[in-house]
Amino acid sequence: MDYADIRPGEEQDWNALEAYLRQHLPDARGPFRYAQFHGGHANLTYLIGFGDREWVLRRPPFGTIAPGAHDMRREFQILSALPTHFAPAPRAHLLCTDAAVIGADFVVMDYRTGVVVRNRMPADFAGTPAAAERLTDALVRVCADLHRVDVAAAGLSSLGRPEGFVARQLRGWTKRWNLSKTHEVADMDRLLTDLERDVPAPQRVSIVHGDLKFDNCQFQPDDPDRVTSVFDWDMATLGDPLVDLAGLLSFWPDPRLGRMPDGFLRGDWPGKDHVRQAYATASGLDLSRLPWYEALACAKTAVIAQQLYARYRQGDSHDARMEQFGAAAGAFAALGRAVLHEG
Repeated sequence: MDYADIRPGEEQDWNALEAYLRQHLPDARGPFRYAQFHGGHANLTYLIGFGDREWVLRRPPFGTIAPGAHDMRREFQILSALPTHFAPAPRAHLLCTDAAVIGADFVVMDYRTGVVVRNRMPADFAGTPAAAERLTDALVRVCADLHRVDVAAAGLSSLGRPEGFVARQLRGWTKRWNLSKTHEVADMDRLLTDLERDVPAPQRVSIVHGDLKFDNCQFQPDDPDRVTSVFDWDMATLGDPLVDLAGLLSFWPDPRLGRMPDGFLRGDWPGKDHVRQAYATASGLDLSRLPWYEALACAKTAVIAQQLYARYRQGDSHDARMEQFGAAAGAFAALGRAVLHEG
C-alpha cells in the first residue's frame, strides 16, 4: 500500500475535519479513519474513510506557498468537469475553502487503487514482458489524449489564458526561483536569461496538466498498457501542450544528471528519443522546437527541487528526503543549459 501512518508534523485537526466531512460529504457515515500517502513531495495527501467508503483528501504543504502554487480551487474546478471527457481523471466531490477546518483549502476526490511507478520498476510488473516499453508508451498516449480533449466541450474554457502562456510560465518560474533561493546558482541565472531570448509560439491550445509523469499516474497490476488514473491537477491550465511533454522528459533518466534523489526515474527505460517519437506520432505535433521546452522544463524542475529544499531548511517540512534536493536544483539548471545549446 502507498499509505501508512501520519508523518510527524503533518497531522491535521482530525476532530474538526471529521465534523466538517460528516456535514458536507455525502455517504460520510460510520467510523472515521485516516492515513497518509507517503509517495509525494509537496502537497499533502491523505486517505480518509467512513465505514466502507474511502476518498482522497489533498491540501497544500505547510509553510510559505509560492504565488499560484498548490491551488486546490483549481484542482477542484478541473476534477469536477474533466472526468466525463478524460477517464483517468478522478472525480472531485468536495472543496473546502474554510481555513478554520484544517488551516488550508482542501479537496476530497475519488480514491482508486492501483500501481504507481515511482523511481523504479514496481515489483507488480517485474515479470511482465516488455514492461518498461509498454508503461512508457501508455504514459505518452495518455499525455497526448489529454492534449486532444475538447476544452469547450469539457466546460473548461475559463481555466486559463492560453495567449502568452509560455512567456508567463517563464516569468512565473523565474519569480519562484528568486523567492526560494538559499544560495547562488550561476547556471540557473544564465539559463533563465537564455530562455527569454527566443520564446516559441504554440501549435495548439490544450489542457496542460503541469506535472504529468509516472508518479502522478496509476496502472492496474495486470495492465501496463493503460493509465487508469492521473493525479495532482493543482497546476493544470490552458496552454501549450509541449510544456507537458518536456516536463515528462525532465524526469526521465539522463546520465548527465548523476545520482538524483528519490522521486526521479531510475533503471532501464526506453530513451528520451523513444518518448519524443511516440508523442510526435500520437499527437501529430512538430517537435523541432522541443529543446527550448525541455530547457524550460529543466528550469522548472530546478525550482521545484529548490522549493522542497528551502522548505526543509526552514523547518516547514520534516521529510528528510528533501535535504537531497538542493544539489538536484543545480544539476537540472546545468542540464537545461546543455539541452538548450545542443538543440
